[in-house]
Amino acid sequence: MGIDQTAVQKLLDRARREVDEGLLPSAQVALAYDGELVAFETFGDAVNASRFVVYSATKAFVAGAVWALIGDGLIDVANRVCDYVPEFATNGKEGITLEQVMLHTSGFPDAPMAVLDGDTSAGRTAAFTRWRLNWEPGTRFEYHPSSAHWVLAEVIERVTGRDYRDVVEERACAPAGLGRILGNVAHPAEELVVVGEPATPDELFAALGIREIEVGEVTTDALMGFNDAAVQRVGMPGGGGVMRAADLALYYQAVLHNPGEMWDPVVLDDVKTNVRNHLPDALTGIQANRTLGLVQAGDDGNSNFRGMGRTVSAGAVGHNGAKGQIAWGDPASGLSLGYCTNGLDENVLREARRTTAIGSLAAVCAR
Repeated sequence: MGIDQTAVQKLLDRARREVDEGLLPSAQVALAYDGELVAFETFGDAVNASRFVVYSATKAFVAGAVWALIGDGLIDVANRVCDYVPEFATNGKEGITLEQVMLHTSGFPDAPMAVLDGDTSAGRTAAFTRWRLNWEPGTRFEYHPSSAHWVLAEVIERVTGRDYRDVVEERACAPAGLGRILGNVAHPAEELVVVGEPATPDELFAALGIREIEVGEVTTDALMGFNDAAVQRVGMPGGGGVMRAADLALYYQAVLHNPGEMWDPVVLDDVKTNVRNHLPDALTGIQANRTLGLVQAGDDGNSNFRGMGRTVSAGAVGHNGAKGQIAWGDPASGLSLGYCTNGLDENVLREARRTTAIGSLAAVCAR
């Protein structure tokens, strides 16, 4: 295979469109192939060196540290969380496994923790003891925006004796040729800006059959909170990563190619191919298609609903972030994509259309 430069230009043109139209203050897009960047452009009030808060696209990097520790024999996802963090075994949570946590089936999707409290083990475990279950673990899928990855951060620290942010850097970032993405990042993120107007109830009903979307903890105010330097310094494991679109694209090249066997090949094969969570999403009714830390596109025609556009292969894997951050890799084409913006678009329908369009154009850039 090779790269179709005409297709790449179409991708770049689409990525810059809403910046040129004045909606987004800046956007950054990167496409990688065969371990290297083949396109990397920044539009608007930013440059290629600019970093962005990528929200939940961060989760794949924390998962990458867990994959490395599974390969080391330090973590077994069949074990209970309380086998590693005894303080977690309160309020009926003693049976929850690490697998359930990584698959978002663990039953505490909205368990609260202030970001600054999560800076220390003491702050995290104090919150864990207060958390209660919304439903029986393993019986349903409901996305855990932040809670699950606070648990993973604590488990990482318990089994390594080291700060989770350092472990993510050393086991998931550095072997992929990337810098630090969580906590004490050398370059602060571009300032987040709210843009656009919410879709009307009639527009939501016409597109989705519902008149209101329940956002839970992922409110605009909460997302804007990542402008706070103290919040960025903590490095929230479920959504506080600060990086470039190029870092996202290159990380998924590592997922595709496993440079230097940074992960045990058996573990990585499981991560890329073994869909362990087929439960339906409460909003869309579409199967979650979750592996240990990633989302797989699937062959049911719903890859766009999983954030990867309409033209990826069934085996593409990734994990997007709030307000339109895009990150995936496709083993069939060898392509990987990263897209970031600091414009928090209030119109969820326009954001979804943008994500689908950019992902669909990126996936056909290989000849």
